Amino acid sequence: MSERESLKPQPKRKPGGKGQGRGPGPEGRKEQRPARVRTPRELALDTLVKVAETGAYSNLQLNRVLQDAQLQRADAALVTELVYGTIQRQLTLDHWLGKFASKGLRKLEPWVHQLLRMSAYQLLYLDRIPAHAAVNEAVTIAKRRGHQGISGMVNGILRSIDRNRAELTVDAIVDKNPVVRISVRHSYPEWLVERWVKAYGAETAEAICASGNEPPHASVRVNPLRSSRNEVLSLLTEQGGDAEASRLAPAGIVVRRGGNLADTEGFRDGLWTMQDESSMLVAEVVAPKAGMQVLDCCAAPGGKTTHMAELMGGKGKVYANDLHPHKRQLIVDQAVRLGLQNIEAITEDAGKLGERFAMASMDAVLLDAPCSGFGVIRRKPEIKWTKTAGDVAEIAAIQRRLLGAVAGLVKPGGTLVYSTCTIESAENEEQVAAFLKEHPEFQLDAEWPEEALAPLREKGVVDRSFDGQAQLLPHHYGSDGFFIARLRRRP
Repeated sequence: MSERESLKPQPKRKPGGKGQGRGPGPEGRKEQRPARVRTPRELALDTLVKVAETGAYSNLQLNRVLQDAQLQRADAALVTELVYGTIQRQLTLDHWLGKFASKGLRKLEPWVHQLLRMSAYQLLYLDRIPAHAAVNEAVTIAKRRGHQGISGMVNGILRSIDRNRAELTVDAIVDKNPVVRISVRHSYPEWLVERWVKAYGAETAEAICASGNEPPHASVRVNPLRSSRNEVLSLLTEQGGDAEASRLAPAGIVVRRGGNLADTEGFRDGLWTMQDESSMLVAEVVAPKAGMQVLDCCAAPGGKTTHMAELMGGKGKVYANDLHPHKRQLIVDQAVRLGLQNIEAITEDAGKLGERFAMASMDAVLLDAPCSGFGVIRRKPEIKWTKTAGDVAEIAAIQRRLLGAVAGLVKPGGTLVYSTCTIESAENEEQVAAFLKEHPEFQLDAEWPEEALAPLREKGVVDRSFDGQAQLLPHHYGSDGFFIARLRRRP
């Protein structure tokens, strides 16, 4: 961790003087104090407050802060850990903070509450940070932003937590109600835990919650038109990375240590794309062939689009649609970087694609639908606090509308793949069941490529009853939670 940079003393201005602070001469120029450099903990605190008060996405807000601050790698890593970790564990942290806050937590100013959470997170979850460093800087920040009373309270609460650390463990959190126990232990809202217990059972629900608090690992998808997985593995290893072939995705590589893989020569040369392993399975299930006409309905930033184009050997056409014009350029940039000329990026409301393309004109249609995102909580931890049961119902209605709107574009005998990055049955299995009831011309298709199906079978994600849809949970492979259903339009 870096020490806070000291500020050089500034020369004092002489009182009075003609035109002081206004004139063009040196004696009249208004003196500017250099902006104080904020420490990593201050940057993390500012980010936490912003996310909590405005509902900003933590990853986007954090990226902005890190780009502006231009920190050393170790400091940037600390800010990242503090932001994600504090948001992920906030309910558990409040459970413990509440034991030592005599007046409770509800009346605290938002920045004070976030400061206590962030500091308690360091004391209870980060072994490499000395307790005195976490406490002392929290007190310094409290003095700078508040007053003596606030800094004294912060100091007292954090020192009490430090003294009682041996007793403040997850195993010590017990409750006869499994929903309450899981909720407090793993820091998830009770309504969400209750849904997952009902859908998957208490043991699996707890595994899902625990997995969602783990840091995501990096993974890349190899571009077969420019390299092979073995060649990229060798390259990453030679560059000092800790990389291994994905056990889940045929084109995937998991990178445990390798720096910023999107800022490398291999990335710029189009050898690979940053993508989660679960997400890579979607294009594999679409299984497009060279010469096909394929439509990706909600395509930005283009990961699945470019994957399908690669599987087609650069031949045929992939129409990559997104609602937002500014996101279209993200798809174009990806295609150019990867050397793919069989992609046409367009901008349209996915619900109106039937007005743009002729009915029954596509060999394959992919609807990677907007969803609640509960499968990517480890990447966007605020999702579990900002989404509600009402949001799930609202999003499910949108999904149903989009499915109905794009289904007619599939040729008889063609493929429709529906996917989401959530683990909510209302958005997944129930959505597919409702669609099939309304569209008897479609049926589930269990003929997935063996390369995509084999790892799911091995892990017990699917069994002999597999009918063409699969729910991959976050703890299965340490990857995102994803639902994929493959349907075929009857000839």
